[in-house]
Amino acid sequence: MESPLLIKSKEFALDIIKICNTVKKEKKETVLTNQLIRSGTSIGANIREAFYAHSKADFIAKLQIALKECSESEYWIELLIDGGYYENREILNKCIELKKILVSSINTAKKNSI
Repeated sequence: MESPLLIKSKEFALDIIKICNTVKKEKKETVLTNQLIRSGTSIGANIREAFYAHSKADFIAKLQIALKECSESEYWIELLIDGGYYENREILNKCIELKKILVSSINTAKKNSI
């Protein structure tokens, strides 16, 4: 069974790709969308790496990188929305949910490594 974190992060990445491609096509915006594609797809990649970590510390470090990428994605999404390039706030809510899951996972992993 796949981890809900792996599933959600992959779904998020696919949503980000679709949204960015739409914004690029319809609004001719590439600076924000290129940044968002990088950070939004990196979240899942780092989570996947975490599941093959060499140690508990490596696992936590990879999840922390995913959290940083998630926070960065949240920023780019906010700029797209506030800048008038994209209106649907659902992707922002998904990003915030993913961030909360990552924070919880990191805290649990830290508690279990003591």
